[in-house]
Amino acid sequence: MTGLADDVDASIESVDRSAELDDIDLMESSVGSRWRRITWPQVLMALVVVGYIAYFTRRSLDIHHALGTSSYDSALYDQGVWLLSRFETPFVTLMGRNLFGDHTSFILVLLVPLYWIWPAAGVLFFSQAAAIGAGAIPVFLYARTRLGNEWMSLALGAAYLMHPAVGWTNLENFHPDSYLGVFVGFAIWAALERRWKTYLVFVLLSLLVKEDASLVLVPLGIWVGAKRDWKIGVATVIGSLAFMAAAMLIVMRSLIGVPTRNGWRIPFGGPRGLIDTALTNPTDLVRHLRSDDRPWYLVQMTAPFMWLFARLPSVALISGVVLFTNVLSTFWYQYQIEFHYSLVAVPALSLGTVYAIGAMRESKIIQRSDGAGTVTIPVRTTAVSVVAVAAVVTSHLWAPVPWGRSELFYGNPGNDWASAAHEIVALVPEDAVVAAHYRITPHIAHRSEIYQFPVPFRSVLYGPDGIVDGPRIVSRAERVEYIVLPIPGVGPTSFPAADWSIVRPAFRLLESNDFWAIYERDFDVPLPN
Repeated sequence: MTGLADDVDASIESVDRSAELDDIDLMESSVGSRWRRITWPQVLMALVVVGYIAYFTRRSLDIHHALGTSSYDSALYDQGVWLLSRFETPFVTLMGRNLFGDHTSFILVLLVPLYWIWPAAGVLFFSQAAAIGAGAIPVFLYARTRLGNEWMSLALGAAYLMHPAVGWTNLENFHPDSYLGVFVGFAIWAALERRWKTYLVFVLLSLLVKEDASLVLVPLGIWVGAKRDWKIGVATVIGSLAFMAAAMLIVMRSLIGVPTRNGWRIPFGGPRGLIDTALTNPTDLVRHLRSDDRPWYLVQMTAPFMWLFARLPSVALISGVVLFTNVLSTFWYQYQIEFHYSLVAVPALSLGTVYAIGAMRESKIIQRSDGAGTVTIPVRTTAVSVVAVAAVVTSHLWAPVPWGRSELFYGNPGNDWASAAHEIVALVPEDAVVAAHYRITPHIAHRSEIYQFPVPFRSVLYGPDGIVDGPRIVSRAERVEYIVLPIPGVGPTSFPAADWSIVRPAFRLLESNDFWAIYERDFDVPLPN
């Protein structure tokens, strides 16, 4: 009996070992299969995206350390996220309002854990470059499905990254809007591919970026309702509008007293005036839309795709509301391709171009004029080649790329001006209340109270309503312990000298060098009126 039991145990052990070996073979086969499925276009697309992220992160950080960033829009986000990471109310003293009262950019909360590990502005610049670079991925994925050719997909993904609005957004300090490039891109891709769980995730992420994300999500919902699933489309439209209403009428109004501070950007005195002008004097509206090179902005935005999206324009038109509001706005920055307002339109234009090219036949056979046979024209390949060439040419003309004609500021962190600033900044105590030049504030923003001089001694672009020029904020001015300013007449910048001459008697020079000076408050001397 003992021998029989031993034989049974040995048999069971043999079977287990055999099963284990089979599992290992299956795992190795599965891993090997996955590796075999990785193609050169996929590898190159990954390298292009990683290269883009590395290049623009490095440039952004160099510009930052070379004093190329400012209070608006770098230091204020750095201070706000830092406060959140310390579980403090994100009241950003650099602008005088709650971080989420300025815009409902709740997506910034996701950066808080990174600030626990690396509390630095580099988190902002890296995340921005990563989000913008990743925007090429949905273009590549959809082109692979739509066109059935990964080399074409690689060309179109790279073309996305060469769009002038993409690169310029990456270098315009920091803006949460940069995340919309990848979130909206994936939301459109998911809608095109009918991946509804993925679609829901990226629509929600897009809403968390900013209250006006509905400008692109509502048109997306309309497209989904018309082309894919009417229930999901209606839910997208209603959900996006409801979120925008809650963000503006509940969150922002409770924090700053008004649902938005940007009503002045609507021409003709606001919505009512705009509607009245459109109905009673439309020529004035047309004249406004044609003024100040606004049509040229539309050319710059669409030329990188050589207008091929017009072949089947419904997906590209998802960007229509954003482009229209940018052109309509009285705010000059909105209709300049160098600023972040343009990025959110690029995913729809890019994916819309892929969508339109996919509607073309793969090739066309043409009878030769001399009657000697036929010629086969690769239509899709030609179309993709046209977009690729247009992307290279327009990036040379208008984008911040090494091969472009735009004069670029790369930033030299070791320049004398920046080095001297860092020497002075090192003298500011970590918990001190400081008023500083706008080039200095991004480097000392991790504190509860910091102001861009002449605030709080005079209100400039400050407060819930964004006061352009207002009175002294007495309670805050009395708390300022240090002021950091450039030496007058030295270096590439200046400051409000008249404001400094008023408060100067209450401060004593602590230290100075060739370019910068730090002053300490003498609390025995009252602040002059």
